Amino acid sequence: MPDPAPARRSVCPLDYALAIFGDRWTLLVVRDLLFGGKRRFGEMLESGEKIATNILSDRLKRLEALDFVTRRPDPGNRRQVLYEPTAKCVDLAPALLEIIRWSADHDPETAVPDAMRRRMARDREGLLEELLHRGRARREEA
Repeated sequence: MPDPAPARRSVCPLDYALAIFGDRWTLLVVRDLLFGGKRRFGEMLESGEKIATNILSDRLKRLEALDFVTRRPDPGNRRQVLYEPTAKCVDLAPALLEIIRWSADHDPETAVPDAMRRRMARDREGLLEELLHRGRARREEA
């Protein structure tokens, strides 16, 4: 497998992040893992963005190589694999919430409900914990 993080152009922290997340799909996969509670390949394929199987497979392998997810056999079905976000992945949650907030403020067609926009402005930390808790609960239900 090629190096999971492409060569950096500089030591700028944004360059580092873009080397990992600078494509259309990686942060959407992270979103599904953290906030959507999705753990199985098939669950991630069902997301509204319609990621192709080869791209999803590539991003999951890359995220695993970069220690953002761990991969283990599904105890309920040994033919399937479960992907679990690591602490490194969970550390991205506040940044994702800020990107969501920014998009909600600047995209007139956003799917972010008004109630969530107000909550982001009023209680960012509480909302973040709630979203992470919801994602954990969905993973535990599965």
